[in-house]
Amino acid sequence: MKTLKFVVVAIMALVVFTNSYGQTSSKTTVAKTESIKVSGNCGMCKDRIETAAKVEGVSKADWDKSTKMLTLVYNPAVVKSDDIQKKIAAVGHDTEKYKADAKIYSSLPGCCKYR
Repeated sequence: MKTLKFVVVAIMALVVFTNSYGQTSSKTTVAKTESIKVSGNCGMCKDRIETAAKVEGVSKADWDKSTKMLTLVYNPAVVKSDDIQKKIAAVGHDTEKYKADAKIYSSLPGCCKYR
């Protein structure tokens, strides 16, 4: 009888552990941090770049005016770096991989023109 109780308790413990482990591990996502060179000059550029970069899946976008580097923290299961860079280029700022369209670039305020 003691052996049967031990086996039942061991099986119950195993089931509880397996269920709780499966729930926590499936919801865990790994955020990726990446730095990308983005052309710009001023505070308006900073606002425009960071706003364009904050798409679904991006938890942080911080552009440094002096280094011209954008630091991103994002979920690569939701969004790709290339997609973020395309959004930034679409508002007039060149990235390492994508160049802003000339028409959009020319519509930027004078202080934002970097070419």
